[in-house]
Amino acid sequence: QVQPVESGGGLVQAGGSLTLSCAASGRTFSNYAMGWFRQAPGKEREFVAAINRSGDGTRYVDSVKGRFTISRDNAKNTVYLQMNSLKPEDTAVYYCAADFAIAIMTGVRNYDYWGQGTQVTVSS
Repeated sequence: QVQPVESGGGLVQAGGSLTLSCAASGRTFSNYAMGWFRQAPGKEREFVAAINRSGDGTRYVDSVKGRFTISRDNAKNTVYLQMNSLKPEDTAVYYCAADFAIAIMTGVRNYDYWGQGTQVTVSS
């Protein structure tokens, strides 16, 4: 199993950038597809981006395509979310999650292990 731990959140002005990191403990990190989700106050947790085990396949929610980039470094057991051109509507708690699967899934219920989340606040 793996235990994800997110970092890198903070307060940024609209149009700015942030990079989130997710370090996952465990020796089998490369066996997991990794995803980023977010949850704004009063809203359900939603899929943002995911990457497959080898890092050569990715998926994004339409609202972040062209602005966010997910990547991973299996040697460092870490997955990243580079967020550019941030908007106030990107404000949320961002969660990293691991899915013991080959395919990239977008559903919350597909993911087995979750981090505690990191707050991202985008001011207008």
